[in-house]
Amino acid sequence: MGQKIIIVGGVGGGATVAAQIRRKDKESQIIIFDKGDHIAFSNCGMPYYIGEVVKERDDLLVPTDTFIDKYDVTIRTNCEVTGINRSTKQIHYKSDAGTYEETYDKLILSPGASASIPTVEGMKESCMFPLHTIPDMDDIYSYIKKEQPKTVAIVGAGFIGLEMVENLHALGLDCTIIDRSDQVMKLVDKNMAAIVEDHLEEKDVTLILDDGMESYSDDGKTIHLNSGDTVQADMTILATGVKPNTSLASDASLKLGSTGAIAVNDYMQTTDPNIYALGDAIETKGLIIEEPRHVALAWPAHRQAFIIASHLNGEAIAYKGTMGSAILKIFDLTVGATGNNSTSLKQSGYTFKEATLQSYSHTGYYPGSDKLWLKVLFDENTGQLYGAHVVGFDGADKRLAVLTTAIKAKLTVADLPELELAYAPPYSSAKDPVNILGYKASSMLD
Repeated sequence: MGQKIIIVGGVGGGATVAAQIRRKDKESQIIIFDKGDHIAFSNCGMPYYIGEVVKERDDLLVPTDTFIDKYDVTIRTNCEVTGINRSTKQIHYKSDAGTYEETYDKLILSPGASASIPTVEGMKESCMFPLHTIPDMDDIYSYIKKEQPKTVAIVGAGFIGLEMVENLHALGLDCTIIDRSDQVMKLVDKNMAAIVEDHLEEKDVTLILDDGMESYSDDGKTIHLNSGDTVQADMTILATGVKPNTSLASDASLKLGSTGAIAVNDYMQTTDPNIYALGDAIETKGLIIEEPRHVALAWPAHRQAFIIASHLNGEAIAYKGTMGSAILKIFDLTVGATGNNSTSLKQSGYTFKEATLQSYSHTGYYPGSDKLWLKVLFDENTGQLYGAHVVGFDGADKRLAVLTTAIKAKLTVADLPELELAYAPPYSSAKDPVNILGYKASSMLD
């Protein structure tokens, strides 16, 4: 006998868990509620549509009718779930037609996260934009087409901010990055971030670090910084991070974790065993250091969807933790990180060593070889790998994949020289940079 499963929210978490459940369970009724127009879309592709690398808007969207036909689910878009009655196992939701209730046997929360927008005096919504949803993307795209801005300030030097810099620069806009930190991309350590900063300056991007917004004037076109400096910008992109959407869970007295996101167990159950949660709204443990983490990335959400679908099917497959593996294209550079960086290790009280290598993507005599930087952080006694960073113009992605796998497999730096990685002049050197980094790190062990 099938169950009635309600999923709140679509995109990478909700839509994926619906598909995973249907693959294992042909009988249960599955209903997805989403307050937006689209059940699934590619968040990661939005900067590239704005930059006209992706030509067609529809390429980012999964058609609702196609999803319904493929997975035999009921989808209710433009319906916002406003409350959960755990005692009666009901949700309350509203649409343009009114307010309603729906019962459930199992409830899955995938409310995602929202753009974190700072409150600054003088802000004007007409020329200031976050980028988190399809409507955000459409607003930015339409503003550029209509107003033809010449200058843009990007506030925040994380993933969205740096991807937007590349794409807006390609459209001919003069770009300025503003960030309160003393480096870009805090996911990597400062010495690796410095490579990225040099590359941005080579591309004529203005970098303002260790400074923040104090106020706006001139109808939102002049930014006054805490330092007293000013920046002129026809438009502003607010890429200042995200915050988990937890009001639905907290109003239902479901536990929130120390990061402020929804707490779940190894099977993605909340403190109510009939209610699961996944994606950008939840807190999980780290894979290496089992500290609470809130990681808003696609891979964890997809894996969590599989965990939930399996658990509903009677399979107890535990979620083992989040590494936070991430990669980013910034003009000609690729930047990637996995595991812990030096800041998170220090905050957790770990002592560690680090090894950095500047190398090349493949054999120097074969055309196209270019610079590649690798860094590992590891236990000073055992050599256990805690984290890795890779920056390069070519071949960075595959080295990050190798190091991610090594960390997951609990290899040590002494194992890295033993990895028999394939070699041919167009692809590597006889000793791959990962091997060489392993030799260097191994020599540093106590």
